[in-house]
Amino acid sequence: MAEEAPIRLVAHRLDGPAPVLRPAPSRRAWMDASPQGFAHRCLPLTIANAHGWEVVGECGFEAWWNGGDAPGDVTVRVDRPGRPEPVGHFGAGVLTFHIDALFRTDPGISLWVSGPPNAPKDGIAPLTGIVETDWSPATFTMNWRFTRARHPVRFAPGEPIAFLFPIPRNLIGRVRPEMRGIGEDPALEAAYRSWSAGRSAFNAGLKEPGSEAWSQGWQRGYHRGRMQGASAEGHLTRVAARPFEEG
Repeated sequence: MAEEAPIRLVAHRLDGPAPVLRPAPSRRAWMDASPQGFAHRCLPLTIANAHGWEVVGECGFEAWWNGGDAPGDVTVRVDRPGRPEPVGHFGAGVLTFHIDALFRTDPGISLWVSGPPNAPKDGIAPLTGIVETDWSPATFTMNWRFTRARHPVRFAPGEPIAFLFPIPRNLIGRVRPEMRGIGEDPALEAAYRSWSAGRSAFNAGLKEPGSEAWSQGWQRGYHRGRMQGASAEGHLTRVAARPFEEG
């Protein structure tokens, strides 16, 4: 199989230091704290967690919103200065970070920009944007919207304030969604019925101490890329984004 061409992602420094950019980790504190760390068994979660790069905030601060629509209705109290410092720029309960780098991607490739996946933060939620970074000479902002008024929100130094990864700009336009009955694909239906019955039996067995399911603890078919006779091509159990290098 021919090696696929690499996709370019360049972060251009501007007038000051570049923001800290790092490959996103697969782990989350709440996942570590789940009983026996069971949340880490969910491969779709861990793959999504590491599926890009984080913009790291160097600023330690507390912010809150009084419920009004003006930019000044967001208050920020900084206890450790650093870049990027948040501001109430747009109003409507939005907290804004100016990302001091100009990103460039290959033609037809945009950047998905949001908060770190599967990392809920009490009182505030990341807003998501798709930026056409193959042509625009403008920087972009990362924005979070408060979900509760008068609730202090804390960001610690070293905490990610944005998460990004490249996507083909025409991806959605190329998709041709269809709805079909599963009976139209007998082999797929048989595999699904087999998996569903096995899943129900396994969940029942988990309640019986000493059973085979109780000893196994969890089913590993999806993690291994093999289930009911189906096997995955190019199956991933981990992803590791490359660090940004000087070039």
